[in-house]
This record gives sequence, C-alpha cells and structure tokens, in this order.
Amino acid sequence: MNLAICLLMANRFLPKREIRETIEAYREISSDQAFDKMFERDKEELRQLGIPVQTGSNDAWHPEDIGYRISRKDYELPAIEFDAAELAVLGIASQVWDSATQADQTKFALAKLRAAGADPDPGRLAALTPSVGGKEDAFAPMWQAVLQRIPVGFGYRGRQRRLQPWVITHRRGAWYVYGFDLDADEPRTYRLSRVESEVRQLGGPGSFTPQAVDPAQLAARMEPAKPDAQAVLAIREGSAPVLRRRSEPVAMDGLPVGFSAYRVGYASVGDFVSEICAQGPDVIVLEPPTLRQQVVAQLRRFLEAS
Repeated sequence: MNLAICLLMANRFLPKREIRETIEAYREISSDQAFDKMFERDKEELRQLGIPVQTGSNDAWHPEDIGYRISRKDYELPAIEFDAAELAVLGIASQVWDSATQADQTKFALAKLRAAGADPDPGRLAALTPSVGGKEDAFAPMWQAVLQRIPVGFGYRGRQRRLQPWVITHRRGAWYVYGFDLDADEPRTYRLSRVESEVRQLGGPGSFTPQAVDPAQLAARMEPAKPDAQAVLAIREGSAPVLRRRSEPVAMDGLPVGFSAYRVGYASVGDFVSEICAQGPDVIVLEPPTLRQQVVAQLRRFLEAS
C-alpha cells in the first residue's frame, strides 16, 4: 500500500534509491539484495492487482536511469453509481462466502464501497442470501493457483498428481478443481475434499494459459449417468432447490410443519451424504435408514470438529 501511494503521488519516474529512502519499510532493510527482492515482489503484487506500475526515464539523454510511477489517468476509475436494486444485490453478494479467506475479501470490498459513498445493506434481504463455504484445506491454495495460473502438486487417493488448475466449481455440496493433468496428459476433475496432502506450487504465476471452460459442459461431465439408488427426503419449503429440481414429490403424512416429501435418485453415497449435510436443518432423510444413519454420523463429526 505504501508503495502504491508513493508511486501514485509522484509526478515523475522515481528511481529505486528514492523509493527506498521514502518508504519506511524499505529504509529498515540493510541489504541491497534483500531490498531488491522485496521491491520486485511488491511491484509484481501491484501489477497482479491491476495497478499499472509504469517503468521509464526522466532523462532522454540517459534512458538507462530507470524509474517507476503510477499514472493517475490509468489508475483512477470514473465515478460509479448504483441504484437501490444494484446495492441490494451487492449486499447479498457480500454475505455469500462463509469461509474465512473469502469472507475477509468481501468485507474489504464492502469497506471500499462505503468509503466511496455506497452503502449496501445486506440485512434487507437476509432471507434470500445464499451461503457458499470453502472449508476444505485444499480450497484456499487451489483457489490462488487458479487465479494466478500456477501448476500444483498434491496427493489424491494414494497417488501424487500434477495439475494445471483451470477452474474451481461447486457441485452438489462439494468443491471440484478442473484442469490439465500433466501426468495423464488430459483434462481431469478432482474433488477438493479428497485431496490428501498439502497443495504444493510447482511454478510461478502465469506458468500456463488455461483453456476456456464451458460451465454447462463441465456440469454435464460431472453429472452421474444414472442414479443407482433412491432416497426419500423431507425438504423445507423454499430450500434445497437443486435437490428438488431432480426429485419427484411423494405423498406422506406426519411430516414437520413446512416440509414436503420428495424421492431423489443418487449414484454416489458419499457425495449424496455431503450434499444433504450441506443443507443443514432444511433436509431430513426419511428413507432408507442406512442413509439417514450416515448423514447423522457425518453431522456429528462436523459438530465435534467445530
């Protein structure tokens, strides 16, 4: 932030020696090598954030005297105004993430909007707010790898995988990463909850160019071909729309107030249990008893771990 302010306030290209003298954090570094490394890292981070750090010289006779600056014309945005409906949507969006890493970013975005005079009020439409969590250990490092185009390595079902991650997607209560498997030499999909080791970076930012991914085709590829089993669920009205869309209503008595019964097909027991658990108290398993037991056991594990 200090580097951005320094370069933004400059009306000329600042050489590194002046930048080092101006910014306190740089002045405290005694080694020239350590300063160069820190400066290059900070400069690259600014560029990754979309802040255009320009390089040039103030002296036409000595173009080798390189300096840096940020042009206000390229950096500053025109005034942005939101109507009431747009502010409501922004308020809802700020409440979607409940994972620690992404929640911090949405709070920061809200603070920037309020500083600019816009004040989204998420409380007005709290009943409509969806919730997206990314609590898997692999989620945050894989998310960063996708954003920065960094190849990664990780353990998965007893084997080491090397992947160029193209996109992260959420499907039936679980997170998946889709990209190019360097060992299989073909695109592959991996479920993040099944990653067995730390996600390791195998290169630097921009190491590959991701392939364009059609979300509809990716969703169809992840969809099971045919359900192997069926369950009867009690679903609270207005909840679990994905489950209700692929189910059929069932007439049953004795259901809790506000719930209706649905018959739903599923292929993978593990995935289906996770999908049901993600709905919390809005979905109750009625049949079969074995599925109900698995859901209850997983919810208890969540409770013990929290």
